[in-house]
Amino acid sequence: MSSYRLIDLRRRQLSSRLYAMCRVLQVSRSGYYAWRDRPPSKRAKENAALTERIRAIHHKSRGTYGYPRVHAELRALGLRCNRKRVARLMRKDGLQGCMRARRRKHTTRQSPLAIAAPDLLERNFAAPTLNRIWTADITYVSTDEGFLYLAFILDVYCRKVVGWSMASHLRTEVVAAALEMAIRRRNPSAGLINHSDRGVQYTALSFGKKLKKAGIVPSMGRVGSALENAISESFVSSLKGEIGVNRYPTRQAARAQRSSSSLSVSTTGCGGTPR
Repeated sequence: MSSYRLIDLRRRQLSSRLYAMCRVLQVSRSGYYAWRDRPPSKRAKENAALTERIRAIHHKSRGTYGYPRVHAELRALGLRCNRKRVARLMRKDGLQGCMRARRRKHTTRQSPLAIAAPDLLERNFAAPTLNRIWTADITYVSTDEGFLYLAFILDVYCRKVVGWSMASHLRTEVVAAALEMAIRRRNPSAGLINHSDRGVQYTALSFGKKLKKAGIVPSMGRVGSALENAISESFVSSLKGEIGVNRYPTRQAARAQRSSSSLSVSTTGCGGTPR
C-alpha cells in the first residue's frame, strides 16, 4: 500500500491530522493532494468495471462461486482476464466462494454375490463427443425427515447432468429412474459406456437389463478409491457446495431446491445434437 493511500485510509477512519501523518511518512501534503485529485487510471477503470461483473456473477450463484468458476463465467461471456486478477479483485471486494463440508455418509453398498462389470475406462475420463461415456453415482441430502437420495448421470464430454432421480430410499429404482431420464433426453446410440461404482444398485440384474435393452455397455471402477469415478465425485462436491445449506426441514423442500439449481440447468446444458 502506498503512503498516500495509507494516509487517505487513516484520514477516513480516524480523522487523523494530515500534517502529522505526512511528517511521519516523509511525504508532502501537496503530493498527497495531487495523488487524491488525480483522475482514475485506465487500469483502475477497467478493474472497477470488471468488479461489477464479478459481483453480478457471484450474486447470481447465490454467493457460492469462488474465483475459478467466476473466471470461467467471465470467459464464457467473452471477457478475457487472468484468473489471478479475478482472485485479487474478489479478495479486495470481500467476495469468496462457499466452503464445502466433508462427506460423512457412504451410499455405496456392495453385494458379495454380485458380479461386477469390468473397468473399461481405467481412470481415463475423456470422451470424443456427446453420448459416448456416462458416469453414474448416488449422493444424499440431509433433511429433518431423513435423507433424500439423489441418483444422477453425467455426460463425460460436457460434464453435465443428463439424467437424475430423487427418492427416500436406496433401492435400484432410484438409479433406474435416472437412467431412464438420460435415455429419454439423449437417445444415445448403441455402444455408449455407463461407468459407475460397484454398489448393489448398479450390479442389480434389473439395472443390467435396462442397460442391455438400450445398448449401453456397463463399466465399474475398482473398490476403495474416489478416483475410480472422479468426475461424479467432483460434481457431488460442487453441488453440495453450491446448495448453500446443510439441512432442509422436509424432503420436499430439498427436492425443490435441487430441481431449481445445478440439476435442471445441466440437463439441457450439453448442447449439440444427441448422437
